[in-house]
Amino acid sequence: MFDIAIDKDQPPAEFYADLTSSAAAVVNGEPDAIANMANVAALIWQYMPNLNWAGFYRVVDGELVLGPFQGKVACIRIAIGSGVCGTAAASGLAQRVADVDAFPGHIACDADSRSELVVPIWNNGSVIAVLDLDSPLPDRFDADDEAGMVKLIGAIANSLG
Repeated sequence: MFDIAIDKDQPPAEFYADLTSSAAAVVNGEPDAIANMANVAALIWQYMPNLNWAGFYRVVDGELVLGPFQGKVACIRIAIGSGVCGTAAASGLAQRVADVDAFPGHIACDADSRSELVVPIWNNGSVIAVLDLDSPLPDRFDADDEAGMVKLIGAIANSLG
């Protein structure tokens, strides 16, 4: 089906280039956004180290609703503007949080999460969803992770909604 092999130990630019091209291959030709989100969440979960949650929240009727993910049971609904995910959806900007306990209004779906990266997904001029990555490590995500995930989502956004 898919022959994906990504070296987790390569420099960030190459890692994210490989992850992005693999995500593009996984969604290529598939019109179903939920199926594509499921495969992309699984791909990220498989290859990105030190995560305890990787998945999507979709904008449905003015709020974020849990979409496909890998990890522990999660919050089902998040108000736009609330928590890290809701802030990313409201602002349209990626949110990289080194210490979730220091983020005002953080929603603790998993008490083991210590840092978070959330990337909004734009389609037709609107935020339609967010990609949410959580880690049990403080300050897990750096500028390379943010830039890499923003590029990845940009490359496949049309397949996600």
